[in-house]
Amino acid sequence: MNSNLISKIKKLLKSSKNIVIISHTNPDGDAVGSSLALYTLFKKLNYSVSSILPNNFPSFLSWMNASDEILICSKNSNKCISLLNNADIIFCLDFNSPERVDKLSDPLKNAKGVKILIDHHIEPENTFDYIFSDTKTSSTAELIYNFIDALGYKKLIDKSIAENLYVGICTDTGSFSYSCDYPDTFRITTELIKFRINSEKIHHLVYDTFSEKRMRLIGYCLSEKLVVFDEYKTAYISISKEDKKKFDFQVGDSEGIVNYPLSIKNIYFAVLLTEKDNGKGIKISFRSKGNFSVNDFANKHFEGGGHRNAAGGNSYVTLDETIKKFRELLPLYKNELNNTVL
Repeated sequence: MNSNLISKIKKLLKSSKNIVIISHTNPDGDAVGSSLALYTLFKKLNYSVSSILPNNFPSFLSWMNASDEILICSKNSNKCISLLNNADIIFCLDFNSPERVDKLSDPLKNAKGVKILIDHHIEPENTFDYIFSDTKTSSTAELIYNFIDALGYKKLIDKSIAENLYVGICTDTGSFSYSCDYPDTFRITTELIKFRINSEKIHHLVYDTFSEKRMRLIGYCLSEKLVVFDEYKTAYISISKEDKKKFDFQVGDSEGIVNYPLSIKNIYFAVLLTEKDNGKGIKISFRSKGNFSVNDFANKHFEGGGHRNAAGGNSYVTLDETIKKFRELLPLYKNELNNTVL
């Protein structure tokens, strides 16, 4: 990490008291794990520290240490905004734009505290005071480990912090099945395992504690909602509000569903379109294999972005209209998709 920036952060920490840690809406394992790891560190250092998320996180992450101390803006917006207004430092984790924190976007931009971004997504916006960004890394959790080490606090890492960081790395690499060609990912994972974390148990808690209805939702998506376009090496799944009601949809129930179509031979582009409960459009997840950039696709057509092989986007028309738009775009990418190289 940039030694000059680290020196500035050290000085800033010496003169600060109130710290807020914030991550993106629809938080995943990396957002929660990174936030809790840094939160626990600053608690140990006796700072007044708060961890904030725009909305609730999946229940399969609720076992994590200090997860019950996270403040959810959708449940307590006044307190979250007040904390942002009074923070000396605001750590922004696992997102590259204030727009990714939904209703907290304006309060974050207007807050007077020093904003420090730690993230691994491409093209971070220049709205932060300090930026630690590395797109080579598997996860923000990996960057948090390096950040803690660079600050000189590696000795304060304990089993709980190690577990939180491990969850971030594990979930953002799909249990080390993608985004893990960077040697440092495995070096850091090795260091975390030295704290005697139970990786098998963590895998069980994260991946094997879903409800029966969630499993039936997956089956329904694959048998009834999967649409395959062989000529474009593409497949998509859609989940409507009616589908969500039928399967008693909970936060996190769609996690990983977008990856299933990529298990089909010669499918290189997969999309999941999920109708939002509040009637404000469609949440879209994009995944790809090889050199087809879903980041570029999402950015150009669906106000989104992320990584080359994993990105998100939004649509503000109906589900049917969004699907129609997506299908009409595919012919434009036929040559690119048919010439995808793994």
